[in-house]
Order: sequence, then C-alpha cells, then structure tokens
Amino acid sequence: MPNSIADLMYRNLLDVFNERDPVRRALAVSELYAENVVWHEPDRQFLGREALSSRAAQLQAETAGWVFQPVGHVSVNHDIGHLAFRFGPTDQPAAVTGMDIARCEAGVIVELYTFVNAPDEPI
Repeated sequence: MPNSIADLMYRNLLDVFNERDPVRRALAVSELYAENVVWHEPDRQFLGREALSSRAAQLQAETAGWVFQPVGHVSVNHDIGHLAFRFGPTDQPAAVTGMDIARCEAGVIVELYTFVNAPDEPI
C-alpha cells in the first residue's frame, strides 16, 4: 500500500532529517523518495536519493543536538503536501522555522521544496 502524502511529509521530517543513524536514514530514504527525487533548498538543489541523504547528514553534523519538530498538521492539495517545522536545540526556542512542500507520485516524494524563515519571522 502506498504511503499517504501526510505520512510522507511527517516521515520526511522525522525519519530522514531527524534520523542520525545512517542505516535507518538510508532505509527511510529508499522508502520515501523517488530514485530521481529533486530537493530544492533556498540556495541550492540536489538530485537523487544519495545527494538528498548526504545533505541531510551534513545538516545534522552542522547542527549537533538540534531537532526538527512539525508545527501543525500536514495540508494536502491533490498531489502536493505542506508541513511547517521548527528546528533548533532540544528544549529551547526554535532557531529556525520553515516549511516543506512536496510533490508526490505513486506513494513517494518526487520533488521537495524547503523554505526557511529567519528566527523572528512567522511560520
């Protein structure tokens, strides 16, 4: 049974970008994304599962002790999902807020856009 868009959005945030174990992250990446997924960050773009996973690991290394937390519920419009997030040190106010928007097909994410706000900007 394919993943629902809501499941994909939550798992993208929690099972990939919060997952520090490379084996568990790799399994989640293989389940959640199309092989040729495109991920758009504000200043760069990544093509493919391996590039996405490598960037997730790099982001974790740069922000040790920080966690992603979903804000609110996933919004779905046809094949598009949206989930706001907070990111920062555990048990402290968010250092960063933002949102992920994903286009999904056949139970996987084919394109992911991440928007990041300055700490004092609303989600």
